[in-house]
Amino acid sequence: MAQVSSRASRRWAAYGRGALVALCVLAAVLNDVATQGRYLAPVMATALVCGAALLVPRLRWPAAPLLVTVATAWWGSLLLPMLAVVLYDLAVDRRARMAVGCAVAALGANLFGYRATSLWTGQSYAATVLLPVLAVLVGLWLGSRRRLLLALAADVEHLGVEARLREEAARVAERSRIAAEMHDVLAHRLSLIALHTGVLSTRSDTLPAPVAERLGLVRTTSVEALTDLRDVLGVLRDPDPDATPTSAALTPMMREAGELADEARAAGQHIELTTDGLPERAPTTHRLAVYRIVQEALTNARKHADGAPVTVRIDYGPPATLVEVTNPPGTPRTDTVGSGYGLVGLRERVTALGGHLYSGPAGAGAWRLAARIPHPAGTEQKGTRP
Repeated sequence: MAQVSSRASRRWAAYGRGALVALCVLAAVLNDVATQGRYLAPVMATALVCGAALLVPRLRWPAAPLLVTVATAWWGSLLLPMLAVVLYDLAVDRRARMAVGCAVAALGANLFGYRATSLWTGQSYAATVLLPVLAVLVGLWLGSRRRLLLALAADVEHLGVEARLREEAARVAERSRIAAEMHDVLAHRLSLIALHTGVLSTRSDTLPAPVAERLGLVRTTSVEALTDLRDVLGVLRDPDPDATPTSAALTPMMREAGELADEARAAGQHIELTTDGLPERAPTTHRLAVYRIVQEALTNARKHADGAPVTVRIDYGPPATLVEVTNPPGTPRTDTVGSGYGLVGLRERVTALGGHLYSGPAGAGAWRLAARIPHPAGTEQKGTRP
């Protein structure tokens, strides 16, 4: 859309320039007729050649300034409007010295030019001085404005690209964290399967032969699956062997939101936590997502609403895991700096689980972060309530 608009503006600018040059040619011919009309053909030919040089992009420098300067030096006021166009073009292209030089050369040489249309008659002194000066000043101003707009447009484009790259980096980091967490969770469970089948295999002499054979197959398969999983996803936890200790932050711990609330209370934050359902009834991925959502919400509350109480509501379902964190307005802190893309990572995580994340105002200056993650089909009967 921007390219189409730019092309249209350039096309209309070309039309306007063509109309202006045509008016200059017509004015030169009419002015010659109004004076004496003795040199109509030479004036018309000179005006047409100069106009063509002004309209052909390849001839605008240096052919057009040279032709128009020489023509104005001889014909004087007949071609003064074309000289103004040349001076404007030079000023727009940051050739102010060249514009002044062309003006001085044309006006000075006109003292020896065609006397009938000389620029130095008593009636034309004002136009002789004022028109070139205005052309240069307007050209300098419009050229500076155009370059400023182009620079601002380039800055806006760069900022947009940078924002998209940062957002994509946040998404990639969250995907890597999810993969790392799943790696650890699945590796733990596969290790348990391999361990228990290995223990049972040591008692194969007391088991029927088909059962012992199947146990051996299960143990072998689980060990191979564990190895493949570590080969495929293990690099996501520590892609750089020389990474700093911050890479350890990707290692998930099966912690619950209650621990986060306790830590926040110990730090002086006012937390009201309400939990419905058992965490064991929700998939492990949901519990990890809840932990990250509450962690991000409490961090943002400390940054942007310091001292405000925070209300956390969690429902592990089924049929869906719900989490909502709200806080009224507070005092923003100035001693904390964040990436600003934590919510992007949370949205990527929740979307990957088939859920929806909302973050935004909740009225009266309050802020709300909420997510709904549906349970996978067939998990409604998992777990029991006390």
